[in-house]
Amino acid sequence: MNSTTSNNPTSANSTTFPPAPHVLRTASRVTPWRVVHPDEPLGNEVPDGVDSETAESAKGPVRASDSSRDLIIATGLTKAYRRHKTAVPVLTGVDFAAERGKITAIIGQSGSGKSTLLHLLGTLDRPDSGEIIFDGGRIDSLPTRQQDRFRNRQLGMIFQFYHLLPELTLLENVLTPAMISYGAFQYWRNGREIRERAKHLIELVGLSHRMKHRPRELSGGEMQRTAIARALVTNPSLLLADEPTGNLDHETGASILRLLRQLNEEHGLTIVMVTHDESIAGQCDALVRLKGGKVERLETQFWDAIPSSI
Repeated sequence: MNSTTSNNPTSANSTTFPPAPHVLRTASRVTPWRVVHPDEPLGNEVPDGVDSETAESAKGPVRASDSSRDLIIATGLTKAYRRHKTAVPVLTGVDFAAERGKITAIIGQSGSGKSTLLHLLGTLDRPDSGEIIFDGGRIDSLPTRQQDRFRNRQLGMIFQFYHLLPELTLLENVLTPAMISYGAFQYWRNGREIRERAKHLIELVGLSHRMKHRPRELSGGEMQRTAIARALVTNPSLLLADEPTGNLDHETGASILRLLRQLNEEHGLTIVMVTHDESIAGQCDALVRLKGGKVERLETQFWDAIPSSI
């Protein structure tokens, strides 16, 4: 397997990646999170000066959602899939919020509903009940074509298995969301600018020397870096990552995590990441634990840096 560490995108001489106008920088004041106990609804925010670890409302510890602070908010989400005549519940009333400019991990055992929740947040599926608010507007009830447009322009997605098109080069794979977003005429008109942005992102993820290679010529880490560049080519506000290191060895996975943290810190990118790995979840700013289709608890993590030795 080819190494992905020789062109580390976190080096000091990496070029500056200009964020989109709608991507907000990390707020200077971090609102503390309290643990949410099982079956507790979201309540009021912790008042200033109150210890967030011990403060209690009338119903116990809570973490309030806030549309000015949180980029995406979900309330009361339920989802069941049908197997023949039997409904199999996956989510049974999930409340979720991801703060702007932060990395939020969704963690749980296999079958806990974490990937289903991510798919609902990404409008890849619709909840049976509940609602999802993105940047102040409801998205779960949008018509399909509007959801497609929203997903293309506001969301970036990366998955465990990369989903690169095998017949396209690395550069062409990165360009595909922009081709879809702009359409033939606009893409032809703005093609040079779009290609320069794609090349810039490829350089940012450390793969400028692989631009003309096809997926079969790339290592697993290089394919995931390609997928990250592809996810960012349309300047998304939110990056959704479903087990982004699940198919990688430990060292390569750590380099992917460092890249995601760099994008978060330097460019204000909000990231929601599904994982079953406690060590990965512990490196995120906030953590949502799912169990049996419900939020078991919310936790906050105060992260400094992923050690380079990981």
